[in-house]
Amino acid sequence: MKNETLPMTPAAAGPGKSGRAKAAGRAPRANGAAQSQISRRLRHVELMLEITRKMAAMDSLDDVLHTLLTLSTREIGAERGSLFLNDEKTGELYSRVAQGNVNREIRLLNTSGIAGNVFTSGESLMIQDAYADPRFNRSIDEQTGYVTRSILCVPIRTVKGDLIGVAQTLNKVKGKFTYGDMKLLEEMTTQGAIALQTAQYIDRMNQIRKQELEFLDMVSEMTADIKIGSLLQKVMSEATRMLDAERSTLFLNDPRTNELWSQVGQGLDSLQIKLPNHLGIAGAVFTSGKSINIPYAYADLRFNPAFDKKTGFFTRSILCVPVVNQHGKVIGVTQVLNKKSGPFSAEDEQRLKAFTAQVAIALENAKLFADVQAMKNYNENMLESMSNGVITLDVERKVVTCNTSGGRILRLDAQGVLSKPAEQLFEGPNAWVLEKIARVTEKQVPESTMDTALEMGGEKVSINLTVLPLKGVDKKSLGTMVLIDDISSEKRIKATMSRYMDANIADQLLSTGADLLGGQALTATVLFSDIRGFTPLTENLGAAATVSLLNEYFTLMVDVIQKHGGMLDKFIGDAIMAGFGVPVPHEDDEDRAVRTAIQMISQLTEWNAKRVLEGKLPVNIGVGLNTDSLIAGNIGSLKRMDFTMIGDGVNLASRLESACKQYGAQILVSENTFKRLRGTYRARLVDNVIVKGKTQAVSIYEIMDYHTDQSFPGMAEFLQIFRLAMDQYRGRKFKEAISAFSEAKRLRPEDKVSKMYLERCDHYLREPPPEDWNGAWTLTEK
Repeated sequence: MKNETLPMTPAAAGPGKSGRAKAAGRAPRANGAAQSQISRRLRHVELMLEITRKMAAMDSLDDVLHTLLTLSTREIGAERGSLFLNDEKTGELYSRVAQGNVNREIRLLNTSGIAGNVFTSGESLMIQDAYADPRFNRSIDEQTGYVTRSILCVPIRTVKGDLIGVAQTLNKVKGKFTYGDMKLLEEMTTQGAIALQTAQYIDRMNQIRKQELEFLDMVSEMTADIKIGSLLQKVMSEATRMLDAERSTLFLNDPRTNELWSQVGQGLDSLQIKLPNHLGIAGAVFTSGKSINIPYAYADLRFNPAFDKKTGFFTRSILCVPVVNQHGKVIGVTQVLNKKSGPFSAEDEQRLKAFTAQVAIALENAKLFADVQAMKNYNENMLESMSNGVITLDVERKVVTCNTSGGRILRLDAQGVLSKPAEQLFEGPNAWVLEKIARVTEKQVPESTMDTALEMGGEKVSINLTVLPLKGVDKKSLGTMVLIDDISSEKRIKATMSRYMDANIADQLLSTGADLLGGQALTATVLFSDIRGFTPLTENLGAAATVSLLNEYFTLMVDVIQKHGGMLDKFIGDAIMAGFGVPVPHEDDEDRAVRTAIQMISQLTEWNAKRVLEGKLPVNIGVGLNTDSLIAGNIGSLKRMDFTMIGDGVNLASRLESACKQYGAQILVSENTFKRLRGTYRARLVDNVIVKGKTQAVSIYEIMDYHTDQSFPGMAEFLQIFRLAMDQYRGRKFKEAISAFSEAKRLRPEDKVSKMYLERCDHYLREPPPEDWNGAWTLTEK
């Protein structure tokens, strides 16, 4: 107020008694107002200094907030107060301290409510009736039971004017909030802003340090875990906790199937999820190797809501980062869903990347351990399933492993021999195994002994034994491995099978497995042989002499059959049935059968010569051969089974053997066999016949290679004339055929076939055959 000059009055010029009294009364009042103003200013300065002093002594954000809030509430004279600081990362106002019944962190969007309005506008608000203001959020009152009547809310600014939060006091204790209260609260919060910022920074550093320590502890704990299942569980649990999310999943890539798989998922029952490693958000991150941060999942076209529909879960936000190993290869992805306090931030992404980078090492270690464990289990299961005994010894010749078969062969407890010296396993008559182990240890060269024996508990066990040196990756000796193949059963089977077939075929059968004996359709050549005139031959012999004759005869014949790779099927009285190409086929089974028949006759000729010298009657046989499709296998009842051949091809071979008597031949083969022969044989077409029970004619040939120049002189000339005669006969030139067959009979008078055709030609001259005659003749005998 500017001073004004007034005119002098008597009272003014010289005051009397009353004038002096009035003047004396006004002076104290003016001095009191000035004094009061000075006191308020001093109090204001003291308050600012007190705020600065108290806050300077504090090093935590909680303490600074508590002190500033206590001072402001007291000075304003309010019931309660709150200080909200802005979280720039989440766009939220948060209160770490509140007086009264509520003492917890409160977060709200920095655009909502009274506090949000003040923060966004930067202007203070004084509301005398809170419930009448539409901006007031009454939900806190409803939750706490507190009733807010009036609100004083001011922005918190730094000395530079930067807005860092808001302060609000509730319910003036006496009267109503005034503009003076507003101004005081603004000044107090501005004074405390520096301390708030410093405390925020310190608090932030402490949080970072705490997170780093927790991170290091967590990584240390995870890298110590080498089990993939529990490690995945820990990773998911920690990722969820670390980013304050609702759920997380770690997907690992399976390069064999090109799928991302997860064994566990937070918030789900334990299960395994699989998806192609190029689909969806996880697939996009895996294939690109780049992180994806989606604040609103349903607004992103890459998001597949099918999983939400299936589980009932609602995905709001997604953070997905690649898991990269130390070689820079992407081995999976980590996906975190629904941060509780809003979208995932760039800092969250960096933290998750750092986390997965450390976890990748642990994951690869765990995967390596799982692979090693799987290989160990595989090897153990393989050893246990092996029929061979497998025993490993360390460098001190102590037992490291012994499978079940090893214990069975050695008549020992497989687990009981572990750590025992090899000398306890192979002692006495089996000490030769120790010598072999010693040589292999010294020379580091494998040694094998085939078809030998171990004496176990007074019992001999037939075995094949191999000792192998064991070496590490550094080529240093780890010990030895003893492989024991129990061949006792195989030897018994082979001995039994060798009674029916050549030992080589028996070996081949044993090596290819027993499936061949189960029954199979195949093409084979069947041989039937029978002794001619067996009854008169043996009628003067007793039972013992008859058996001796048959045993000697069968021994000769079976040796020949097995020599050429044939299989003895059975003896039928004095007859023999054998097969070629069964159970093991050869490329030349037909030739093997023909060579067998030839050698059987030759062997029989030599044997007969000895019998004649001994005054015994000779033995003559007929042999029939046929090649056809048939069935071979174990046939019979549950109590008795035989490995045999059945089919029409078998029957035809039997009929041909019987026909040998009719044609005066010793070896007859069907055209099915003859056309498949690879070798060249002295043979002739004997007939084209329809056997009993058949409608189709089959050509039959006589094999004559068993003859010598002494037994059949002039065979070449005879065969040439006979073939000419057969051509004329088939050409219906019966007169010319009679002349040729007569010449053939002159060369070999005992030839029954030439005589037979002379009779046929004479018949056809009297009764010519029909126009469609093809030379076939019907056999009326079996």
